[in-house]
Amino acid sequence: MKNFRKSVVYQIYPKSFNDANGDGIGDLKGVTKRLDYLKLLGVDYIWLTPFYISPQRDNGYDVADYCNIDPVFGTMEDFEEMVSEARKLGIDIMLDMVFNHTSTEHPWFKKAIRNEEKYKKYYIFKEDIDRESPTNWSSKFGGPAWEYVEELKAYYLHLFDVTQADLNWENEEVRKEIFKIVEFWINKGVKGFRLDVVNLISKPEKYENDNEGDGRRFYTDGPHVHEYLKELNRDTFGKYDDIITVGEMSSTTIDHCVKYSKPEEKELSMVFNFHHLKVDYKEGDKWTLMDFDFKMLKEIITSWQLGIQEGEGWSAVFWCNHDQPRIVSRFGNDTKYIKESAKMLATTVHMLRGTPYIYQGEELGMTNPYFEHIGLYKDIESINYYNILKEQGKAEEEIIKILQSKSRDNSRTPMQWSEDNNGGFTEGIPWIPLSKNYKYINAKQQLGDKDSIFYHYKKLIQLRKELNIISEGIFKPMMEDHESVFAYERELNNEKLIVINNFYEKEAVFELPKSLKLSEYNSKILISNYEDSSEISNIIKLRSYESVVYYLEK
Repeated sequence: MKNFRKSVVYQIYPKSFNDANGDGIGDLKGVTKRLDYLKLLGVDYIWLTPFYISPQRDNGYDVADYCNIDPVFGTMEDFEEMVSEARKLGIDIMLDMVFNHTSTEHPWFKKAIRNEEKYKKYYIFKEDIDRESPTNWSSKFGGPAWEYVEELKAYYLHLFDVTQADLNWENEEVRKEIFKIVEFWINKGVKGFRLDVVNLISKPEKYENDNEGDGRRFYTDGPHVHEYLKELNRDTFGKYDDIITVGEMSSTTIDHCVKYSKPEEKELSMVFNFHHLKVDYKEGDKWTLMDFDFKMLKEIITSWQLGIQEGEGWSAVFWCNHDQPRIVSRFGNDTKYIKESAKMLATTVHMLRGTPYIYQGEELGMTNPYFEHIGLYKDIESINYYNILKEQGKAEEEIIKILQSKSRDNSRTPMQWSEDNNGGFTEGIPWIPLSKNYKYINAKQQLGDKDSIFYHYKKLIQLRKELNIISEGIFKPMMEDHESVFAYERELNNEKLIVINNFYEKEAVFELPKSLKLSEYNSKILISNYEDSSEISNIIKLRSYESVVYYLEK
């Protein structure tokens, strides 16, 4: 069994990764064709976002059939070939499981709205002949969280899009259906599961209006969520010793995440949280423009590192995924210092306590595409908020700037493989345009440059496998008040790592704590993003976006 603490997971958004049949949409055969690239990078698992049968209202997170491949992505034979070929290279497959809700095109929901009592109980329906919404909760995609069905004289709950109806986990039959789905994929050779917004599955015993927010305080980390996850573990993946799991946790807490991921609780292997990716939200509102709050970023990462460590849980550590803008455009400098800042951001995450996740193209420093008009956007959330912001009276130019910074489509543009037509992604017309910079930011170019961002990621992955201190060492913050440097220490037995990252273009001076007696250690530079980074000393001068990791051993 792989040690998931020493492993690295690579996330693939199949629609945008590699198109093997020329229809402009990435597919499973396209993934198989690029496995050698992932082997060279050194990753252990591939996490694929949903490729199940779906109307694609929310890019596959609206599942209409959990056990069949949407033809746009290929066939079950294509999937089985991918699993087999990946395993030959030492790479295992992790699947995305969307169990908070289904598409309204799912056969269960279709039977429910035909008033079949069994299937009505699979969802959360609230009858109301007066057409008064059960609560004032908001959908996470904008608008109300309840939709009225005239034929049933009832509302159903949808915390996301109106076509994504929430499942009723209180119903034991629903849970058993879900367990069967997990077992189906385990039997196909899957070795990992990422559970989408899984801390929302347990809804409150009483539904009431939220006069303070959008309703999330009533259903986040709900009353039976730990009970349900223990049952899921016991009846499915917990029966095997070689399957890893990660839960996507929405608006959660450290205490809950310790419980979700602490081994003796027998729930999940690790957890995602997103608090550190809300530091550029103005008063909690994503759809505004502001610089990221560096002090807050450090405080959040540090508090979660210490809290999960103290509770003996485990985190997934990451910057990017299919729902987040490109990190080098967000917290780095995607023009003058793209190479330096992309490497610095990589080092910051990969040296933390936790299992690193890389999102496709992150290892190349792919940027936001900066689409110039709404017609280029495909994401339902972005289109909804374009209309909402327009109704609020915002100017078109301002709305486009907000989308250029905040849209989920920023991460969903096609993978940039080469300077060839469409970046080598497809011979057809891409389902969404590529970023215009693919001519010079692409895999082919970086594979030919030993100083590239790609090879920096490769080295970080190798170091995790070679040095136990990276996967097992404790985390200690350093110089927490520094205005431009995020630094921390990792410690295991007689070894230390000193990780120092300058998050800004301006030069910085970093002073090591006086308690660290350098004379007691042999030291070397483990990895840096400048070829001539200084050897360790009590006072370290850092250049623009400079990142350096020192290895100390007694």
